[in-house]
Amino acid sequence: MSEAYTGDIVDSHHHIWRTRDLPWLSGPMVPRIFGPYEAIRRDYLIGEYTAEATASGIGESVYVQTNWPLDRVVDEVRWLRDVHQETGWPTAVVAAADLFDDAAPEVMRRQAALTPLVRGVRQQLHWHQRPEFRYATAPDRMRDPVFRKNIGALADLGWLFELQVFPEQMPDAVALAAAFPDVTFVLVHAGMLIGPQYAESWRAGMAALAERPNVVVKLTGQGTFVHRVDPGLISFVAGEVIGRFGAGRAMFGTNFPVEKLWTTMPHLVGTWKDALAHLSPADQRAIFAGNARRVYGLGG
Repeated sequence: MSEAYTGDIVDSHHHIWRTRDLPWLSGPMVPRIFGPYEAIRRDYLIGEYTAEATASGIGESVYVQTNWPLDRVVDEVRWLRDVHQETGWPTAVVAAADLFDDAAPEVMRRQAALTPLVRGVRQQLHWHQRPEFRYATAPDRMRDPVFRKNIGALADLGWLFELQVFPEQMPDAVALAAAFPDVTFVLVHAGMLIGPQYAESWRAGMAALAERPNVVVKLTGQGTFVHRVDPGLISFVAGEVIGRFGAGRAMFGTNFPVEKLWTTMPHLVGTWKDALAHLSPADQRAIFAGNARRVYGLGG
């Protein structure tokens, strides 16, 4: 008999922000990967997040960088340090750094010196033929020698790398993970399946990534392309991911406030609980809390 998870939750992927720090949020509206975003062109601060999170059973969280200007990524970490000191949230931070710049190791050392909250770096590498889905300047940036050298610097810090790519880029991602076995790669938004027409390449890429033991997956962001909470899509993605990676290498996250564009947090959390209710209690606890605690070194 299926029974939905009722325990504590770690949110492995969320944001907070001040619009004054983010030109992309305060500047002119442009097409974005998640569609129209007028409703989140405002401050989303830790008080609003924690009210939603605690009402949804979340007790710890991992902040993920929000594309501050690259010359201010140390300031971003300083702000998160101060927020944590005032409120106890977030529990961990994934920072930003320009890994295509030779100066990245020094930037990361400065971030590390500010606070032990930092666990890794996200630099979005996703590229697509559709301009509104594109962030990186080219599809093959993972092959860049400076970038690869700086991935090695992550290992020196004991930091992970949050990997955000489309299925067509997964062969390069597999090669990257194989080249740096001491770095944990966290696949963001379960590999960003845009729609059914990409399912074959997505499945192939996910199967290859699953063979790399240093790759784990975030069960996040499944409203990105459909702009709604779709129980069928969530169940499909969860089943495919867990079938390949196992329950020990998958973790839940809200992707708030982006997903706030089309849902409430309790509804989102509840839909994921329903999708995973067929799993054993131990597997559900791993996905909703234990794996994130292990991957991000949380003490809860």
